[in-house]
Amino acid sequence: MRPTWDIFCSVVDNYGDIGVTWRLARQLVAEHGLVVRLWVDDLGAFARLCPQADAQAAQQYQQGVDIRLWSASWQPCEPADVVIEAFACTLPAAYLAALAARPRKVLWLNLEYLSAESWVEGCHGLPSLQANAVQKFFFFPGFTAGSGGLLRERDLLVQRLAFQADTAMRDDFLRGLGVQPITDARLMSLFAYENRGLPDWLDALAAEPQPTQLLVPEGRILGDLQAWLGCANVRVGDAWQRGQLHIQVLPFLQQDQYDRLLWSCDFNVVRGEDSFVRAQWAGRPLLWHIYTQQADAHWEKLDAFLALYVVGLSPAAATALVGMWRAWNAGDGMGESWQALLPVWPEVAEHAENWCLEQASQPDLAAALVHFYLNWI
Repeated sequence: MRPTWDIFCSVVDNYGDIGVTWRLARQLVAEHGLVVRLWVDDLGAFARLCPQADAQAAQQYQQGVDIRLWSASWQPCEPADVVIEAFACTLPAAYLAALAARPRKVLWLNLEYLSAESWVEGCHGLPSLQANAVQKFFFFPGFTAGSGGLLRERDLLVQRLAFQADTAMRDDFLRGLGVQPITDARLMSLFAYENRGLPDWLDALAAEPQPTQLLVPEGRILGDLQAWLGCANVRVGDAWQRGQLHIQVLPFLQQDQYDRLLWSCDFNVVRGEDSFVRAQWAGRPLLWHIYTQQADAHWEKLDAFLALYVVGLSPAAATALVGMWRAWNAGDGMGESWQALLPVWPEVAEHAENWCLEQASQPDLAAALVHFYLNWI
């Protein structure tokens, strides 16, 4: 019999948790032939990523994955061979009891948040004996060989390179979103949390000699964009021009569409975890808006990633890149930091592709999870 896997996802905020677990579930089915149940406590959020889904159904199949509503009134069921609690969510008490009582041992994994911090390698794969006498193992995605790797489908880079080599394919995709590509414009995407540094950056882009076409998928940054434009209501499909800056608001995109948007652009601003990883696979310069944490713990995560990412860059390029990332996440100085980045743009662009290929030389997260299970049994 094929191994069964349960993945539990509690949608805490935004779409990062469900974005990661939905990608993982699909890949485990498609590439590893596993039987996967994805338990989601907010099917409305899931349906934004998968519009074919029924936000009211207690059970449904989407792309080979058994999607289950994780309701407050838990109904007993047989635990799977492998149980993943994503991002430290708390499993139902009845499920934990069934897990401990199952005659055949269950591999219980806590899939942690992505981090480049140095301690990750020392904690990755470690067991912890729980109150029910079952061991739980901590599994850390990451950027180094001692971590669990990053989510990456088997043919992702082949698809991306073919797409980027075909200008007609890219333009057809953009037109399908209602976007008319502007000749000789720098194409950028903006998917971010609220940021008070946005107006300064938009002013700088509008004043540049080169035109910029900025595509903004529907999300939390629209309020700041609306304030800068002085509009009463910013809606999907609306477009504006101010100086050399052309702005268009896009609908909330399915994951495969969002991947292609990232592939299409010369520069991508992303947020959270899922879009952050997908922007790296695009092989293009990026800017990460990290999720703010208590006691400013997110700065350590940001700096840890930058310390890895800038290796191989010249001092000038590394300084410019770090300066812009820190300015964006601090919410100030974006006009100045953008101007500092432009002179080193060719080097930063080449480095983005090299980083992508370096990360792709390591095992992907889904394969690492399967390998961990096979070594465990």
